[in-house]
Amino acid sequence: MLPAPAVQSGLGAAWAVAALGDGAVSASGSKLMGHFPLAWQLPVVSVVRDAEAQLLPDVGAIVTCKVCNINSRFAKVHILYVGSTPLKSAFRGTIRREDIRATERDKVEVYKSFRPGDIVLAKVISLGDAQSNYLLSTAENELGVVVAHGEAGVRLVPISWCEMQCPRTHTKEFRKVARVQPQFLQT
Repeated sequence: MLPAPAVQSGLGAAWAVAALGDGAVSASGSKLMGHFPLAWQLPVVSVVRDAEAQLLPDVGAIVTCKVCNINSRFAKVHILYVGSTPLKSAFRGTIRREDIRATERDKVEVYKSFRPGDIVLAKVISLGDAQSNYLLSTAENELGVVVAHGEAGVRLVPISWCEMQCPRTHTKEFRKVARVQPQFLQT
């Protein structure tokens, strides 16, 4: 790589030449168009943005998320898909206890509905709170846990709207099970 040339002007000041891009040069603060000698060419740095903008969950959208942690009041999740479109980076979401079921909302227990690691279908009900979490709901039959693993590490099989069973140990675990619709299944 050659250094930028220093050229003496009538006043004896040195100036440098820098490449601005295809066919453009900057010399002593002036922009010039056209070609310049190959010996003067410098590396060009370009900034390129992603062609696609990041898809954002919107109110009413069905999202696929993974449960990160739970407590007695809510489940924290990472939103991985909006509809069938994967997200480039996960968004945070919260499923509050009162948004888990449509009926008997006061009797719902979060630990009997979700466990960390569960994959859940949910609907976006609000764009967030002060912690920048999306508020989600599973208060429809089609929403809830779609994939869960039991204590033995084996994928659980749904046996009712509120239970899943381990095919190896036959132990039952409580979950808010989704009645999965064909449009949510990928082959």
